Amino acid sequence: MSIWQHADKITPIAPANRITLGEGDTPLVRSRRIGPQAGLTNLYFKLEGTNPTGSFKDRFAATAVSHLLQTGGTDCIATSSGNTGAALAAYAAAAGVKCRIAIAETTPMGKVSQMLAYGADLFRVRGFGLDPDVDTRTFQALKKIGRRPGRALLVSGYVFSPEGMSGVETLGFELAEQLKPIEHVFCPAGGGGMCVSLARGFARLVEEGRLSQGPSIHCVQPAGNDTIATLLREGKSRARNVECTTKISGLQVAKVVDGHLAIEACRPTGGTGHAVADEDVWQIQKCLAREEGIFAEPAGVVSLTGALQAASKGELPPDAPTVCIISGIGFKDGTAIDRINEEATCPTIELSALEEEAR
Repeated sequence: MSIWQHADKITPIAPANRITLGEGDTPLVRSRRIGPQAGLTNLYFKLEGTNPTGSFKDRFAATAVSHLLQTGGTDCIATSSGNTGAALAAYAAAAGVKCRIAIAETTPMGKVSQMLAYGADLFRVRGFGLDPDVDTRTFQALKKIGRRPGRALLVSGYVFSPEGMSGVETLGFELAEQLKPIEHVFCPAGGGGMCVSLARGFARLVEEGRLSQGPSIHCVQPAGNDTIATLLREGKSRARNVECTTKISGLQVAKVVDGHLAIEACRPTGGTGHAVADEDVWQIQKCLAREEGIFAEPAGVVSLTGALQAASKGELPPDAPTVCIISGIGFKDGTAIDRINEEATCPTIELSALEEEAR
């Protein structure tokens, strides 16, 4: 199974051009401890880290690279802070097309190594992912390169790659099949594309009569990259550029990408925005691993941090069926791993001591 079981609801791709590595159909797991401890009796985790390259970006890459093949392309250029690049590199390798990626200056080496392993051609742009002006100029240059014959610029945002982003809408289709009803979905956001995808996915099902009503889609961002969340909460209609200060890799998107669209898509669902502190995200990351057995990267835990913050403020009904999108696996971010394990030990003991314990 893959996202192509929903081919009739995403961008049209001929079967011969559909690339898949088995993305999609990710597990939905009910919280055993964290939810009940917070008074949330119906809290669920959508584990996108089980996708082939370890994040939800595989849904984008499968569709974007397939669309590239459909249009006769042989070469893609992209930008990434990690997960998009890893996904595109893998799917480009599977499709036999070239992949060149401009990566954010702060991209963790684990993600860089993964992209290189798939054979992608990488380069860093100083200040990219941290400075909105650098981001704007980088995108302008990449757009021009992407217009050359046989090439395409693939960026995981509706404003750049709407065909690829349609693949992310399959998240909503899957959730609607896995849990009925769903009242709230908490979504981590950098550029805001996943929020748009979820809102559009559920809206499509309502339009087709498959659902009577979709869930509230909540946008959760690190407070140090609050381009959307607070504006959504305050009733504003437009997102904003910021000076990015968060250390949460993957959500360092200082420039508005799909931010305006995210506000436009989330508000009608009844969703709002939640800005969370980096320190809270790191603490919840450790709790998720040690209390639920789910090892996620910090960006993937931002959604749960937002849900718990909402619950503590009385903004989330205790029995409401609620889903947190855990967007990526934890093994890619070495710094985050070191932070979790900073007080852990693994001593070497003598065999005789083990034998004595066994007696």
